[in-house]
Amino acid sequence: MSSHKDVLIIGGGVIGVCAAYYLAERGRDVTLIEAGEICAGASYGNAGFILYSHIIPLAAPGVLGQGLKWLLDSTSPFYIKPRIDLELASWLWRFRGACTDKKMRRSMGILSGLSRESKRLYKALVDSEDLGFGYEQKGHLTLYSTVKGFDGARKEAALMEDFGIETRLLDPADVHQMAPMVRPDITGGLYFPDDAHLIPHDFVTGLAEIVGAMGVDIRTSTEVMGFEVNGGRIQTVRSTRGDFCADTVVLASGAWSPTLTRDLKLRLPIQSAKGYSVTYKRPESTVPLPLLLKEAAVAVTPMGEMLRFAGTLELAGLDLSINQRRIDAFLENAKGYLSVPKDLELVEIWRGLRPCTPDGLPVIGRCRDVTNLILATGHAMVGMGLGPVTGKIVSQIVDNEQTDVDIGELGVERFGQGRKWL
Repeated sequence: MSSHKDVLIIGGGVIGVCAAYYLAERGRDVTLIEAGEICAGASYGNAGFILYSHIIPLAAPGVLGQGLKWLLDSTSPFYIKPRIDLELASWLWRFRGACTDKKMRRSMGILSGLSRESKRLYKALVDSEDLGFGYEQKGHLTLYSTVKGFDGARKEAALMEDFGIETRLLDPADVHQMAPMVRPDITGGLYFPDDAHLIPHDFVTGLAEIVGAMGVDIRTSTEVMGFEVNGGRIQTVRSTRGDFCADTVVLASGAWSPTLTRDLKLRLPIQSAKGYSVTYKRPESTVPLPLLLKEAAVAVTPMGEMLRFAGTLELAGLDLSINQRRIDAFLENAKGYLSVPKDLELVEIWRGLRPCTPDGLPVIGRCRDVTNLILATGHAMVGMGLGPVTGKIVSQIVDNEQTDVDIGELGVERFGQGRKWL
């Protein structure tokens, strides 16, 4: 039996490691356990975007309709793998209900508040910690290959202005001046100057080293098998490396969170969305800043000596198989925007699962029915961007403080009552 701890964190991705950091700062006795290695999941191979402008949730008007059009195309950017799955059906029904303008704007306000605070915390980490993780605030440039797409950019710029986010509409000449490798026949671009990017693996593993030096007990290759609950509290967490006891348990297991909470008779409405990235050695003539190729739904990020292409969203359950056709499709689509060398040297092909809630907002807060459980999951594609603010919020919840950002609408209770959540 492990010695008793103040806090046990389950999950060694960006959310769990950031929570450990801010809890350790407060002097808490913390253990972090991870089924694999630190930063082995979705935190590893993502695009590395820290988009403070990324406040439009996945659940937005028109998204579901487009997804249904792509349903039978396994190479499409947004693909729902056909299968008989009642939890997926329930999730899609809730997702449909969230795809309204009113609900989108409400979610945008919440995500905007979280992003602003995370931006402040990232800057504080850059200034205070000896972390070499390639953090650069060069902004990001969204590119449009169609007139319809660029018309949408104008509407998005106006929408962003409502939330105080600066944007600049660029014509093809402006785009080419900012990013010379962009094809001359591009329709236009939308530039977000306040956004940043980093090397995700370097950030998470580097912060984990700092956390370990702060006294956090980090246990890798430690898989949770179940929980013993008594009186509405988790008494013991059973794992492949023994039992753990703590006053508070933080669940930050991303796409695997619903699997773990079933043992607690809690059903989290989270679907795993598989994404891919392909990383190359960075060519001499390369991308100077992060790009989002809008119609292709592909992100392109310079990362030190590497260049990463990331994309696709596939609702296929906990399926980690690699579909080469999807990879080939999004790389081919990227050629419609960029003139890059054909002989790029491959470093790695990666896939990972991102945890998506039906309303596009993360689940952050203390669980009502299991009173010493704090949930910190469901961040979809913004986990890297919201890692610091989520970690800080978790530390404030543990200490029963008012959080710096209002999380009143982020509790799992928003999806239903008691232990019948779907």
